[in-house]
Amino acid sequence: MHPSISGQLDRLAILLLATDRPRDDRGDVPGWVMVTLMTAIVVAALTPFVGDELRALLVRAFSMVSG
Repeated sequence: MHPSISGQLDRLAILLLATDRPRDDRGDVPGWVMVTLMTAIVVAALTPFVGDELRALLVRAFSMVSG
């Protein structure tokens, strides 16, 4: 890497690490809510079509675990 580019990248890294930015995690909550809501909607939409197959799959899985 060219020395001047390397020096600029070093200065940029120091600047980014030195800035005191408050941590804000509030943006994560709406994302998780959206993922949970979308999953529930997909399950609710598919249940009338594949409900019997899902039930059979769960029964087989539980029977393998319990005995």
